[in-house]
Amino acid sequence: MRPQLTEKSPTPAYVALLAVQALFGTLPVIGKVVLAVIPPVGLVGLRVGITALVLYAVQRYRGRVRLREPGDYKRLAILSIFGVTLNQLLFVGGLSLTKASNTSLLAVTIPIFAILAGAAYGTEKLRVIKIAGIVMAAAGVLYLIDPATASFSSETTLGDMMIVVNSLSYGIYVAVSKDVITRNGAFRSMMWVFIFAAVICVPLGMFSLASVDIASVSPGIWALVLYVALGATAAPYLLNAWALARVSPSTVAVFVYMQPVIGFITAAIFLGETIDLKFVAAVILIFGGVYLVTKRQRL
Repeated sequence: MRPQLTEKSPTPAYVALLAVQALFGTLPVIGKVVLAVIPPVGLVGLRVGITALVLYAVQRYRGRVRLREPGDYKRLAILSIFGVTLNQLLFVGGLSLTKASNTSLLAVTIPIFAILAGAAYGTEKLRVIKIAGIVMAAAGVLYLIDPATASFSSETTLGDMMIVVNSLSYGIYVAVSKDVITRNGAFRSMMWVFIFAAVICVPLGMFSLASVDIASVSPGIWALVLYVALGATAAPYLLNAWALARVSPSTVAVFVYMQPVIGFITAAIFLGETIDLKFVAAVILIFGGVYLVTKRQRL
């Protein structure tokens, strides 16, 4: 049976989750560039609409559009509110009102919300070792990013609060979506999630874009919008869903802590930044925390 295979071979899911964090990790910086030209709600509308169209085209070609159970349409419609609609609107809106460093720092709340939501929903057990792992990894992220670089001033308060609520929304989505995604598969599930989200996000986005002189938007910005939709949305959502069908929600959530590590390594490779002892210590904490969360329990 599939669940037995996935428990024995979690490595592909871990690789997928690392790719998810690398792709999601590019969004704060690229998003800031696009948001200088396109309003937040407009970007969300484009992001969700393009992703929905691409996923539908793929599933239509494969002949795998319908869900396995009629009740799953309602389940995925509700999940789309938490996983995409609120998540996207709050994240992009919050990003436009706060600093990229604040956004990265506040992302440490996602695994905490996910494991608490999972415990309330019954998909997670609050084992001491998992809680210790999340706390340990969060400490590594805080040490690496350095909260002193964040600016939680009155000017960014609204944006910061939106990012926190976004983290809560995404944490709930991760915690409760495993069953329906496992039953229908990643592609089919994500297609419907984005179709349902597009019903809300696309009209709002089109209304927002009415205030923009579309002709004046450069091809470079449109290329970044396409990357945001496909590279930083469709691909990571699909990989995340694929992994979620194979490992626990808390495991999916704790991999969020790999984003700053990937960011620092990328900066070292492409920007020539140095990797110091502080980075090494933070990585040890983060990897140690991830190990505790992903470690299989024997009861």
